[in-house]
Amino acid sequence: MIPAPFDYVRPSSLDEACRILGAADPAEGDVKALAGGQSLLPLLRLRLAYPSVLVDLGRLEELRGVQDRGDHVFIGALTTHDEVLRSPVIREHAPLVALATATVADPAVRHRGTFGGSLAHADPAGDLPAVALALDSVLVTASGAGGREIPAAGFFTGYLETALEPGEVLAGVKVPKLGDGWGFHYEKFHRTAQAWAVVGVAAAVRLEAGTIAQARIGLTNMGPAPVRARTVETALRGVTPPAAGAGADGGRDPVRDACAWADEGTAPPADLHAKPDYRRHLARVLTHRAVRAALS
Repeated sequence: MIPAPFDYVRPSSLDEACRILGAADPAEGDVKALAGGQSLLPLLRLRLAYPSVLVDLGRLEELRGVQDRGDHVFIGALTTHDEVLRSPVIREHAPLVALATATVADPAVRHRGTFGGSLAHADPAGDLPAVALALDSVLVTASGAGGREIPAAGFFTGYLETALEPGEVLAGVKVPKLGDGWGFHYEKFHRTAQAWAVVGVAAAVRLEAGTIAQARIGLTNMGPAPVRARTVETALRGVTPPAAGAGADGGRDPVRDACAWADEGTAPPADLHAKPDYRRHLARVLTHRAVRAALS
């Protein structure tokens, strides 16, 4: 299909972009910021989105790149998925980000799609919002009135909705370095290699003296926004993981028992790919797989 008519603006600086976005009149129509375009352009073609103005951020080099900033890694919003995957800083200090990014669509999309664009789009079936939530990332914005730092727990507010205000741009993301003792895994169930997740699980687990001291679990596509599986995190704390292969014969596995709470407090959608009860089952199974993989 052909998109509805819109005006196109391509600012050359972040200040200019914020000024344009801040000056837009909501009464005259929606204003959308364009990053990689891999999510927005299909919506335009299907006329599921019909902004009056499209603000192309592609020239804003200050929003690109990965930086090691001591206690955290800073990822510029316009950094492509491919650049994230090739970054040695990400591989060393934010491996869960790399694991999840490697599952995003296909190489063509990863070369154009952006890290910040995926988060700002806030699709509950997207892989990266759940990772940002699990890692307690902080999203940094810019606007004409200055910038804000928004914890991931408060950034995703609903289906395709975020805490970004009119005139505000996502500038980058702070990903905390978790340090030694942590294991990571991203487990995803999808129909085809390029498809959105039916359910995905981002797991970060820290062992201390052979016992799980801390766990962080983020769920993809288990509600209108990414979900933090707090009940599982609490249930895993203090658990001593059994030896590899234990529980495979039906015997007790305390890790599996804890992960049975994965769907607690979720509101999974019903669509062409899965019903809610099937997503709940997937969440329990995939959370167990992700945690065991992270422990290994």
